Amino acid sequence: MRLSKTLTAMAVASVLLGGCQATAQQSAANDPVVVQQNLPEVNISYESFTLDNGLRVVVHEDRKAPIVAVNVWYGVGSKDEPEGKSGFAHLFEHLMFNGTENYDDEYFGPFERAGATDMNGTTNSDRTNYFQNVPTPALDMALWMESDRMGHLLGAVTQEKLDEQRGVVQNEKRQGEAQPYGRVFGYLAEQTFPEGHPYSWSVIGSMEDLNAASLEDVHQWFNDYYGTANAVVVLAGDIDVETAKDKMNKYFGHIDAGKPLKKMKSWVAKREGEKRATMEDNVPAARLYKLWNTAEMGTADSEYLSMLVDILASGKNSRLYQRLVYDEQIASMVSGFQYERQLAGQFFIIADAKPGVDMDQIEAVIDEELAKIIAEGPTAEELARTKFSNAAGFVRGAERIGGFGGKSDILAAGTVYHDDPGFYKKSWDIIENAQPADVQAAAERWLSDGAFVLNVVPQPQYTTAEPQADRSQLPEVGELPQLDLPELTTFTLSNGLEVALAERHDVPTVQMRLVIDSGYAADFGNKVGTASYTMSMLREGTTSRDSLELSKELESLGTNLYASASLDNSTVSMDSLVTNLEPSLEIMADVLMNPAFSEEEIERKRGLWLENIKKEKAQPTAMAYRVLPKLVFGDDHAYSVPLTGSGTEASIQSLTREDLVAHADTWLRPDISRLVIVGATTEAEIKPLLEEYLGQWQAPAVAAPAKQFTDVQPQQEARVFLIDQPGTPQSTIIAGHLAPQDGVDNEIAIDVMNTILGGSFTSRLNMNLREDKGWSYGARSSWFAADEAGMILASAPVQTDKTKESIQEILKEFNGYMGDNPATADELEKVIANKTAKLPGAYETKSSLLSSIVDTLEKGKGMEWLESYGSRVRTLELDNVQQTADDVLRPDALTWVIIGDLSQIEDDVRALDLGTVTKLDSNGNEI
Repeated sequence: MRLSKTLTAMAVASVLLGGCQATAQQSAANDPVVVQQNLPEVNISYESFTLDNGLRVVVHEDRKAPIVAVNVWYGVGSKDEPEGKSGFAHLFEHLMFNGTENYDDEYFGPFERAGATDMNGTTNSDRTNYFQNVPTPALDMALWMESDRMGHLLGAVTQEKLDEQRGVVQNEKRQGEAQPYGRVFGYLAEQTFPEGHPYSWSVIGSMEDLNAASLEDVHQWFNDYYGTANAVVVLAGDIDVETAKDKMNKYFGHIDAGKPLKKMKSWVAKREGEKRATMEDNVPAARLYKLWNTAEMGTADSEYLSMLVDILASGKNSRLYQRLVYDEQIASMVSGFQYERQLAGQFFIIADAKPGVDMDQIEAVIDEELAKIIAEGPTAEELARTKFSNAAGFVRGAERIGGFGGKSDILAAGTVYHDDPGFYKKSWDIIENAQPADVQAAAERWLSDGAFVLNVVPQPQYTTAEPQADRSQLPEVGELPQLDLPELTTFTLSNGLEVALAERHDVPTVQMRLVIDSGYAADFGNKVGTASYTMSMLREGTTSRDSLELSKELESLGTNLYASASLDNSTVSMDSLVTNLEPSLEIMADVLMNPAFSEEEIERKRGLWLENIKKEKAQPTAMAYRVLPKLVFGDDHAYSVPLTGSGTEASIQSLTREDLVAHADTWLRPDISRLVIVGATTEAEIKPLLEEYLGQWQAPAVAAPAKQFTDVQPQQEARVFLIDQPGTPQSTIIAGHLAPQDGVDNEIAIDVMNTILGGSFTSRLNMNLREDKGWSYGARSSWFAADEAGMILASAPVQTDKTKESIQEILKEFNGYMGDNPATADELEKVIANKTAKLPGAYETKSSLLSSIVDTLEKGKGMEWLESYGSRVRTLELDNVQQTADDVLRPDALTWVIIGDLSQIEDDVRALDLGTVTKLDSNGNEI
């Protein structure tokens, strides 16, 4: 449901549930009777008030977890930028994280110590927002920090900080444009809106405008748009309105309202006639973009078009997927979306052509299906299905108080975009009451012409209060609540399948994950990619349901069902509404026990799979993670496979039905599996259902299989592997070496050691390469911990002309950690504070709790061990961390994979004399 859909700068990116009663509706004369369950009744309770200075505040009380979402939205986005200053809104968002007059340090620091989660800032065409979830005792700190940058920022915005963040944003732009299709949306903005239209430039702006941004310009931007009268603060979670009023007046009441603003309300710029363009780019497949300028956000037509695009181009059951990908097999991907913005909308259809397919052939099918839906409208069944599927998604999103799509986001969007926190109800009513004829009429109004193929009320007199908050120091975070997780009930089914259940009755959904001890490490000695391919085929039909029938049933139930493989495990996961749990379980059991492995579906998937491998090899980071494992683990190891799990072109080309059946018969068995469940059910309710539907799943008579692992010796010398990507504006640097496996006794020390080095925003690597140097949009390190072995990995996409220097800085951080710059007490205290303070809110959603329980049980531990994590972290001492760094880090034996334009970087890399230099192709083969 698109009740809070917003797109960020770089992406085209208490809830009450009423009873569901089946009703029968008669569709059009030629359609069958459609049995449709009523959409859930949704009510996000809230109270709102406005401070004397014009600051609007919305409060939603939700006491299920001791956390509060703080969501601050400013009514300014890239559409408000004057000519020659594109990118200002987004650049200023970055500057808001670099300290204030009263706290001149990195913004993330106090929040990391307090255990904040879901913390970020984003900019789109229409608004800028800043948000974080904090433990309740940290609310004063969070409000002090947010109000300090709203009212006390400019004295800390220096030329040095402007230059630093300008570099970071420009690297973000380079990184985005270095991706396949990364230049498309900036071009489409220019071509589909008239010159001067606020949507005719990209959110991130142009390099020229960013370079031209002066300190005076930036200060003026803050004075123009960051007043209280142009802001909304939503507080959701463990908070009531009286407490909110006291705290908001204390921290925000003294801040100026800001200047009166003129705001445009609508400029659709509907097009006439067709316009076409061709763009050349370094992409793995030809892609068609077809779009129309349409009704603005909040209108009925925008909602109708959102439903239409689902029916036409979203998901396996959409008309265009069935025509282009499934039946005619001329496209490897088709998608679509209604891009909802305040002044205008845009309706997108996107398709990737298979090799050798003429784009005209694909466009002809799109035009044919569009003409058909304009002439006849969607069927009642199609409309009902997309309504229910989207409603289920909205309910799941509203489980969270913060983050993208959470309740604070929904309320903030309604307030900023429509001056109504509860505007989502109006959208909900439009969607619920929509009829096929409504959607058909909207399609005819907006999509019959004008395709592009590529592919402002006088301001009240506000007053300000005398300052109340002490600005000389940051408020202390109070005593944090203890982690209290649900009890874990365990039982065994008659077939030996172990089941673990954690009850969580906040919203009526049940999530479960069947974990099988296989994964693509089980491919060792066989064709790589078999495990992933086999698991993906489970969703492609059973002996009684074909692929489309299966997908349609799940969509109608509002159920998510996935099957996949990771390195050490294969999983079947399901997320169901309680009302539809039994039919969903029946489908899950059918998928698990009766996969069809249809030759037709195998071949259809093979082409898409090979296209995906091609795309992985075109994306630098994915390419590196395909190549690196073999270099670290050697040829003869179960982990020396692409970490994407997709295999190679040769192995996938050679896969047969017999290979898939053999893998399923060997590895899909209950005696090497565990089912973990989190949700609104009890053992008494769920056990009989599991017996009925999964009890028949029996282990074969043969002994259970086990994965085969060989010894692997650590690399003794550093090595460098270069992969050429001509013309790319960035180099991608990945470096790694062997490390301990998951579950070792000192795993917490390794994790904390890595967090200081590169595992958080304020880590050494990121602060060096992003914040200090401005050479990268983000640099990180990670401990990749698998069952039998692990890797320490460092990664940084950097601007091409700083490749050599970036490598030197990475090595400096590694060597310094082990030498003259060891971990400090302050660094350790900050990491411990972060990792413990965020625990109470870490398990707000069922999915996060489910993942943690699965991981805990895989380590052979119980809930007491999981709950004691905080106390175990707090006992960690500085000597432990430093000794762990000395034991684990081996900078002199790093294996480097560097992907970039070798004509510009190869000589510099060789001059570093890190070790033997070898050039590889995109498959990892030596050249």
